[in-house]
Order: sequence, then C-alpha cells, then structure tokens
Amino acid sequence: MLLERFFETDLAQASYLIASTDAGRAIVVDPRRDVQGYLDLAAKHGLSITDVTETHIHADYLSGTRELAAATGATIHVSGHGGADWSYDYHAQLLHDGDEIAVGEVRLRALHTPGHTPEHLSFLVTDGNVADEPGYLLSGDFIFAGDLGRPDLLDEVAGGEDTREDSARAMFASLRDRFVTLPDHLQVFPGHGAGSACGKSLGAVPSTSVGYEKRFAWWAPFVTAGDEAGFVGRLLDGQPEAHAYFARMKRQNRDGPAVRGAVEPLPELDPADAASALAAGTAVLLDTRSLEEVRSGAVVGALAVPATASRSTYAAWTFDPEREDTSVILLARDHGQAQELRDNLLRVGIDAVDGYITALGDLPGFVPETVSPADLDGHRHDLLLDVRGRDEHAGGAVPGSQQLHGGRALWKLDELPADGRIVVYCQSGLRAGVVSSALRRAGYDIVELEGSYAGWSQWAETSGSRTAVPRTAVPGTAEEEDAGTEAEGTEAEGADPDGTDPEGTDTAAAKKPVNAR
Repeated sequence: MLLERFFETDLAQASYLIASTDAGRAIVVDPRRDVQGYLDLAAKHGLSITDVTETHIHADYLSGTRELAAATGATIHVSGHGGADWSYDYHAQLLHDGDEIAVGEVRLRALHTPGHTPEHLSFLVTDGNVADEPGYLLSGDFIFAGDLGRPDLLDEVAGGEDTREDSARAMFASLRDRFVTLPDHLQVFPGHGAGSACGKSLGAVPSTSVGYEKRFAWWAPFVTAGDEAGFVGRLLDGQPEAHAYFARMKRQNRDGPAVRGAVEPLPELDPADAASALAAGTAVLLDTRSLEEVRSGAVVGALAVPATASRSTYAAWTFDPEREDTSVILLARDHGQAQELRDNLLRVGIDAVDGYITALGDLPGFVPETVSPADLDGHRHDLLLDVRGRDEHAGGAVPGSQQLHGGRALWKLDELPADGRIVVYCQSGLRAGVVSSALRRAGYDIVELEGSYAGWSQWAETSGSRTAVPRTAVPGTAEEEDAGTEAEGTEAEGADPDGTDPEGTDTAAAKKPVNAR
C-alpha cells in the first residue's frame, strides 16, 4: 500500500493519495482543486486514480473532487448523511456508515462522525496485504492533532440558527461512541494542521494516534467522565471567527464546484494592455509585493496580498467573485510564481485570472497614508478599526477602537462610516495592510496605524502614555459577534513569514507613478 500526504501550507490543508501498488489503483481523499500533483504522483508509480472521495462539505477551500474525477474518470464517493440541507447536489456514489471502497487489496470503510458538520465521514484504512483490520484513520475535520473540528460553522457562515450546541453534542457522541472505541494503535491522519481556521488549537505534527489522543487531548477527560455539558462549553469557548468567504465555499462545495478542465499556462500580459484593463475597471491588480514595498508606493485600486503565508485566505478576504465580474491580473516576479499564485486563487474559487505582469511601469500610484502612535490622539478620524480577531481585541486594544474581523470587513460595510476617515490596525500590520487595500478600493478613506497594535503598545509603554486594557463586548457592535481568536496561520500575526511588517511613513496620499520593480 502507498499512502502519500499532500499538505498545502497556505490553507494548512491535507489531502491523501492511497493506492494498491499491486492492483495499480489509487483513491484520493479530500483533493484540492489544482489536481496536477495527484496526477504526477500516480504517473510516477504507474497508478490509475479510479476513485475520489471527501470527508465532508468543506468551508475553507473549494474541493477538487469533481475536477479530479473529470481528469481521470474516477468514481466519486460522498457522504449520504447530510439530510435535507447538507446533501451533495451532484451525481456521486453515496456512502453511509459502514460502507467500503475497495482499491485492490486496500479498503476504506466509512464511519459517520458528525459534529464538525452533519454529513462528516472518517475513513478506516486497511492494507489487506498486511492485516485484516484497519491500521489508519483519515479523520478529516473530526479529529486533529490535539484538537477537534469546530462545530459552529453552520451558524457562523451557512445560515444555520442555534445549531452549534447540537453539533457540539454530536461531536461528543462521535468521540464517545466511535473514536474512543477504536484500537489505540491506529495512526490518525487529519485534514488540517496548525494554522487552519477549522479549529482553535491544532497541532503542527502531520499525524497522531488514537491512543495518544485518548490519553492527552484536552477533550479526553470530559469523555471519560461522561461530562457532555462541560465538553460542549469547552469546545464552543474561544472558537475563532469564521471568514465570510467560507459561506461561498460551503454552497459551492455542496452544489458542485465548477470543473475547469485543463488549465492553460498563465500568459505574461503586455504592460499597456494590463494598464488599459485596470483603467477601464474590467480587471483588478493583485499586488503581491511585501507590505513594506506597497507602503512605499501602491497602485491605485490594487489589492495588497503579499506572496507569503495565508495568501489564498487574504485574496478571499479582499475579492469576492460572486459579487463582481472583474478579472484579476497578478503582479509576480516570474512565470513560476504567477502559476503558483494562480493555483492559490483556484483553491478559493477565484478563477478569472487573465495573466500577470512583472513590473508596475507607469501605473498610477500613491503613497498610502499612515499615522504614528504618537500622533494618533490628535489625528482627525471617525473610526479607529481593529481588524484582529475578537479574542485578540479583548486581550488588549488601542483605546477607543472598534473590532471587526478582517475576514468579514467587506461583508460588514454597513458597520463603517461611508464618508468618514478610518484608521486601521491589527497586530503587526499585515492584516491591516491587506484589509486597508480592499477598503480603499471600495471607496473608503483609510489611514493605517504605523506599527499597528505592537507599535502602539511599544510607544505607550516607553512614553508613559495610557495603556491598553482588556475590553468587553459592547452590545450592538461587531464585538458582540460569536467568534473567537484569530486563525490565519494562527497568524497571531507575529507569525508573518517576513517578520513584523515595518511601519509606514506619515505621508498624505498623493497620486504618482509607482516605480517599476
């Protein structure tokens, strides 16, 4: 048996190719939408991908199940446990609890493990050449290393009402009746790792075991004691806020993501043609430079999505293909990076990418306006906006600020002053830079706080000025939303791969050409 893990670091998402090398057949579980990696591995080992399945209807990325089936002729298998609202709406073989998929001597047995979602399946994997009982569990978003899948997404993004407690109780039952009854030796391969927003404290290791989780996971004492109420309270407490784009992913994955077929190489665009499309408003530039570069000179109307960790997520924060028919032009250093960035966008359903440019040339530009912490009190603004997670804000914030998660900002514009000036901050400046670019494009007057909260905190401490204090949620504000801590790569934003974003300069915005790279 061959078991290969594919891990997409940007979304912290894992998919698996499992094969019988004797039979020359393979199945892929939870594939992403750019499927070439699976095809290449199958070809390397002389395998045919004959089956494809997924553990549940995903919220954080667009499934590649239909794409891979179209490319290979594989049979699609999906859960038949979704009920009226969360049953798959495209043709597939339905799996129910106990059903098996045979791939040569390798067998996958479906276990219905609801909690994260109603239809969720896990798969027990048996290598028939070695044993007559399972040795592995593909747990999807049921069991993570050290954590569990969040049970609140139907309420958060899918139009559910008060489903989270019922889902948490279903998770407790899945643990009690399914997981803890499995043999300790089973190796567990989850669907996500650290950095995913599908849980709140996922471990960074690629796998775990049934025995280890039963002994050391936070939930184990609750299950052992039969304390359902305590478990439900602990599981629901502190869940991170769900990104607004998750709603689009849930709908499209249920109904059936569009099949793109063979993807042609992304063309490098003539600078004049790109400039014309941007000027006409038929395309938007995705500026993938570092925020330090962007703050030295940005392109009018461009979206700042640095080509670092979480770029798929940040692109989906700033661009909603359901609400506009604009295409995307990428700023990339070369063709290889452009192809990689296009794949990142495909994973979150942003398909309309016209091509890429490698230099900004004479595109109209400006220097984004910033304000220093020392000048903030005397600075004229109508709103001080914290785009961190709710728990981050509650743990310490710039006095007078209002919290609105960056992944929800474009979907909550009614909470922002349409004609006023908004000062934006996060922890180090990364999320603030991304969200600020989207709000500027939406027509808002945006100023970024230099150094964001980290910079303000340092200034407040060294200057002896007032310090931030934990804030409680204020009824009727964004702080009242049910959510939790930030979870972009647990970004806690200090995890920015390039380190803390440097502070900008306190310069008024002025249109001018941006220097070529």
